[in-house]
Amino acid sequence: MSAVVVVGAQWGDEGKGKVVDLYAPYAQLVVRYAGGANAGHTLVVDGEKLILHLIPSGILHEQTKCVVGQGTVIDPAVFLKEIEALLERGVATAGRLLVSQRAHVVLPHHKLIDGLREKRSNEAIGTTKRGIGPCYEDKVARRGVRMGDLLDIGLLQAKLEANLECWRPVAEDLGGTLPSAEDVAAQYAALGRALHGYIGDAAAIVRASIRADEKILLEGAQGTMLDIDNGTYPFVTSSNAVAGGACAGAGVGPTQIRQAVGIAKAYTTRVGGGPFPTELEDETGQLLRDAGAEYGSTTGRPRRCGWLDLVALRHAVAVNGLGKLAITKLDVLSAVDEIKVCVAYELDGKRLDYPPYERVEAVVPIYETLEGWDDDLSGCRTRADLPEAAQSYLARIEAEVSCPIGVVSVGPDREDTADLRDPFLG
Repeated sequence: MSAVVVVGAQWGDEGKGKVVDLYAPYAQLVVRYAGGANAGHTLVVDGEKLILHLIPSGILHEQTKCVVGQGTVIDPAVFLKEIEALLERGVATAGRLLVSQRAHVVLPHHKLIDGLREKRSNEAIGTTKRGIGPCYEDKVARRGVRMGDLLDIGLLQAKLEANLECWRPVAEDLGGTLPSAEDVAAQYAALGRALHGYIGDAAAIVRASIRADEKILLEGAQGTMLDIDNGTYPFVTSSNAVAGGACAGAGVGPTQIRQAVGIAKAYTTRVGGGPFPTELEDETGQLLRDAGAEYGSTTGRPRRCGWLDLVALRHAVAVNGLGKLAITKLDVLSAVDEIKVCVAYELDGKRLDYPPYERVEAVVPIYETLEGWDDDLSGCRTRADLPEAAQSYLARIEAEVSCPIGVVSVGPDREDTADLRDPFLG
């Protein structure tokens, strides 16, 4: 058995969905290990767009089984809607998809509290208002509702009564009103009945795959710079988005992971608030946004765009132990005449090669300027097919962050990919 982790190496939205979709044919099992419906993976297959928030991208490959692990938080209504959308497309899910009974459930009042807090806050984090943070709060406070609870109406209602009792004064302070435990229990028990064939012992599936010496692909959500411990705190998500989170979230031991592959755009984007040292609030930033269709797959919000931040990427290589990088949207840079990359930060007169613990908003990026290109990259299938300036750009990235690039995406479709190789072969 060998497992490969696919992890975001920036602030999310790096193109993990496409890379997992490309890697899935090499795997027997794909496991989503963290996050919730705040993450959206956009796939383009035969020119048709599909957005999945919870179900692993590997579901599109009929030989692959998919697991949503215990480290995730599940909005069961969203999960059911995704299953229905897949069935409408003729994608079989029965016997191929399972969500962990241990995964925590996003409840209606989680989303309500999330939105009310964001509205009141003077320094908005930019939450998707999907209830992810409050759900993880319940998990850590040991008062959460889990997917397995949806199958037992008595247990579900008892847990909801205790849970709502804790949240009611919080909601009142924020000017909100919470629903009754009876109403929520009835709604979620109905979802449990609809999903009963998809809820089970996901850890047993993972263990069986390990015993059978199968290849397992571990799919992350968000990105390293949004990780609760390694990101730009407090402007982060509520879970461990780094490769290390795969062990707890999927139920895989660290010795069973063969390598971690980091996904990064050829430039940088961020959604919501928080420091973004290389952000471009000018015509070039808008050019990148338009050329890259940089609007959130979950929220529809325009993404903030900027030059490639090699300080952040260097940090991602280190904390994830990345063995390879996959660079996406290289084709977008064909719209730019001259390209800059941030190779270091300056803070209080000192040069920094890694992000500081605090005051990231105060750093000054140190740039190098590289030659651009205007070629159409969509037909490139190997690195040698790329224009010389694009090859030099990739080589500069590798040299700065000390990590080889294994895959290059030059367009949204599966076929728009250069140097795709089996990730389980090293």
